Amino acid sequence: MQQTENLNIESFAPMPTPEEIHARQPLSEAAARTVVAGRRALERILDRQDQRLFVVIGPCSIHDPVAGLDYARRLKALSDEVSDTLLLVMRVYFEKPRTSTGWKGFINDPRMDDSFRIEEGLSKAREFLLAINELGLPCGTEALDPIAPQYVGDLISWTAIGARTSESQTHREMSSGLSTPVGFKNGTDGSVDAALNAILSASKPHSFLGINMQGRSSVVRTRGNRYGHLVLRGGNRPNYDTVSVAIAEQTLAKAKLPLNMVIDCSHANSYKKPELQPLVMTDCVNQIRLGNRSIVGLMVESFIESGNQPIPDDLSQLKYGCSVTDACVDWPTTEKMIRDAREALRGPLNGRSKQ
Repeated sequence: MQQTENLNIESFAPMPTPEEIHARQPLSEAAARTVVAGRRALERILDRQDQRLFVVIGPCSIHDPVAGLDYARRLKALSDEVSDTLLLVMRVYFEKPRTSTGWKGFINDPRMDDSFRIEEGLSKAREFLLAINELGLPCGTEALDPIAPQYVGDLISWTAIGARTSESQTHREMSSGLSTPVGFKNGTDGSVDAALNAILSASKPHSFLGINMQGRSSVVRTRGNRYGHLVLRGGNRPNYDTVSVAIAEQTLAKAKLPLNMVIDCSHANSYKKPELQPLVMTDCVNQIRLGNRSIVGLMVESFIESGNQPIPDDLSQLKYGCSVTDACVDWPTTEKMIRDAREALRGPLNGRSKQ
């Protein structure tokens, strides 16, 4: 009989089950406290029971856990300093969607040499998330692969669904079962329709194929996630301005969705120029000072060094603390952005949740 399946498959490499990976790096009590506290704080902000603004901030992607942990320690100290006004969530992105080709992220290719040691990547990603949470710093990430959350989802406090995947039924179904609040980004053209449909879809129960903790194919039945919200990341032009925000508010209201939105200070909102991120953040802070109540969070791409770098053939030539994907603001700029925002918002945020 002629073969009709797996014609373009070279091989299948068995993976350890989520249960086995969890057993290697078990959730600690300290990490669990951070995850739960982070999720509850984010939920309270989205429910308008907490007047603070949350900021998802950190490297565009994690490629060097040593530099990532160095950054996290700095961010934790800054977080403690501004916690009366801002809730800082470290951006910990292990998966990178590619428009065509390129490095797919730490989980897929932890050695950055196209060896694709995914088991090693998942194990090291979980180890890194444990270390960050044990510092007392909640983590946010982008959910790209629908199987990965079974391996690391217990260590995540906030999840993003990207501009390219907000329209995907698979990601909407997955989001309906995630244990975190989920931010859906507007499309790459700037349209918010796909993101709004995703929020509505993810709020409902779904049934779909997935795996359980034992790695067995299962029908996953979800309850729905009521903490979906909109992320404005720009499109053909920036969309963080007052007119764009007002239009997004009207669209959310028409869909009978909570007026909750996060502004991504990077990506198309800053034309991928890191030096423009502080200007975007300042504009959003000023909108809040002038009475805006729909902006509940911000996103910033930040690392130890500014800019970015290509991945060299000789990895020993990598510049420490510098992004290998999108360009970031450096640490001194990060401190100034966060401290300035805290100073500007200490008064205007008082009583915001009660209005």
